[in-house]
Amino acid sequence: MAHLFPTLDIRGAFLAIFIAATLPLSWTSAAAEPGCNMPLPQAFKTVAPSVMRIFSVSIDSFRLTQRVEMETGAGVVFDDKGHIVTNAHVVYGAKQLLVSIDEQSMYSAEIVGADLISDLAVIKITDGESLQLPPARFGNSQTLEIGEDVFAVGYPLEMSKTVSRGIVSGLNRQVPMTALSWLTPMIQTDAAVNPGNSGGPLVDLCGTVVGITTLTSRKAENVAFAIPAATVNEIVPQLIAKGHIVRAWHGINGKIVPDLFVAFFEMPPGLLVETVEPGSPAEKIGLHSGLLPIVIGTEEYLVGGDVITAVNGKPLTALTDVAQIARSLKVGDKISVTYWRDGEEKTVDVVLPERPVLTGDLIAIGRTGDQPKDQ
Repeated sequence: MAHLFPTLDIRGAFLAIFIAATLPLSWTSAAAEPGCNMPLPQAFKTVAPSVMRIFSVSIDSFRLTQRVEMETGAGVVFDDKGHIVTNAHVVYGAKQLLVSIDEQSMYSAEIVGADLISDLAVIKITDGESLQLPPARFGNSQTLEIGEDVFAVGYPLEMSKTVSRGIVSGLNRQVPMTALSWLTPMIQTDAAVNPGNSGGPLVDLCGTVVGITTLTSRKAENVAFAIPAATVNEIVPQLIAKGHIVRAWHGINGKIVPDLFVAFFEMPPGLLVETVEPGSPAEKIGLHSGLLPIVIGTEEYLVGGDVITAVNGKPLTALTDVAQIARSLKVGDKISVTYWRDGEEKTVDVVLPERPVLTGDLIAIGRTGDQPKDQ
C-alpha cells in the first residue's frame, strides 16, 4: 500500500481526470453484452492468461534506513503490442522491474509511461521479444450497475494467481485521497482486495475488464476501489504515446462554498480557495489560501482564503461547473480569474503552464522518505 490517509489505505497516488474514451477495436472490446453471465470459472479463464505478477525494486534516496523497497503487484495486458497496465504506485521510480507470466518464467520490463494522479502506469517486457501476450478485453465501465457481479484477479499476500468475487457496491465514488480525486470517480466493490492485488483487473462475468484495482479502506471491511475502464481507456493511450499526461497547471485546491457560509459569513457563491500549490500560477497571481479549519458534519473546510466566483466569465456555483472548466483547460491557455477577497471582487489574467510532478504526488505513493509502504 502507499501513503496512509485517515480512512484509506492507498494503493496508488491518484487520480485522474476525465471519463470516457474510445479505442480502436483492435485495442479493446465494445461494452459487455447485456445479460452476459458466464460461470465464474469460465470468466476467470477468459481473463487469467492476460494477468501477470509484477515485482519492482526501488531505492528511496531521502531515507537513511530501509531505502530499498520491494513492491509486488499485478498487471493486465492492454493491447497486442504487449503493453501492460498496472498501478503507478507499484512501478514508479523502480530501479528494476520484473514480470512473471507464470510460476516459472521471469522477464525484465521497463516503464513506458506513468501518471501519479490517476495511479495508472504502462510497462513492457524488454527481453521477451518472442512472447505472445494475449490482451484482455477492456469494456465500457459506464454501463456498470450497482449490484452487478464482478471479481478481482491478483496475487494477494505473495500467493499465486487468485480470484476474489464480489459485486459493484457503488459507482462514481469520490475518494478523498488527493486534491484532484474529485475529478476521478471510482468503482467501489466488496471483492476482497489485499496487498498484491494492486494493478490487477476488476472483471465482469463476460470476462471483460471494467476497472483496475487501486486501493482499499483500512478502517472498513469489504470496501475497495478500482479505476474505471473508461479512465484507463483514456489515460493509457496517452501514456503509450507520450510517457506522461499533459495537464494544464493552475495550482488551486478547494471546495464549493456551502450555503451556510454564504448565509453566516457573507461569502459569495464560488470556489473556496483552501490551498495554493507552491510555484503555481495561483501563487504567482497572489491568490490567498485558507488558514482556519471549520468542520460541518464530516466535511472540513479551510477558510480565510479567496473565493473564486468566475473563470472566463463563467460563474462557479457548483462542483460540476468547476469540473467542466478544469477538464477544458489546456497548456498555454490564458484565463481570466475573478475572485472575492475582504468584500471586494477582483479579476486577474494568467497563462497556464504544464503541470509538473509535485511533492504531494510523490507523498501519495510513498516516494519521499515517509514511512515505508505496505502496499
